[in-house]
Amino acid sequence: MVSSISIASTEPEATDRLAALGDPVRLAIVGVLAEGEHCVCDLLDRVPVAANLLSYHLKVLRDAGLVQGSKRGRWIDYRLDGDGFASLWASVAAAGVPLPEQAVTSGRSGPSRR
Repeated sequence: MVSSISIASTEPEATDRLAALGDPVRLAIVGVLAEGEHCVCDLLDRVPVAANLLSYHLKVLRDAGLVQGSKRGRWIDYRLDGDGFASLWASVAAAGVPLPEQAVTSGRSGPSRR
């Protein structure tokens, strides 16, 4: 008999946000935006993808609540969404995942199997 476990999430967006960060291009975009707000033209210079792909990846990050954009003339300036990242880290911590400032124990816990 196969059984499944249903895990209730207090914030369903956490998995979407983690998935958005799981792509190397999107992670590179977040790395650039971690330096501060950037125009899409600057992102094109710093992230080696075609303009249409950059737009797609920025949309994924916006939809995940990790990036915000504001229009300036014909350009859009992008920045990280601090609330989105705070919510993500809170969800990750609530799930018991250690954050960077926390010690990670190595080795086995529980009874040994020999």
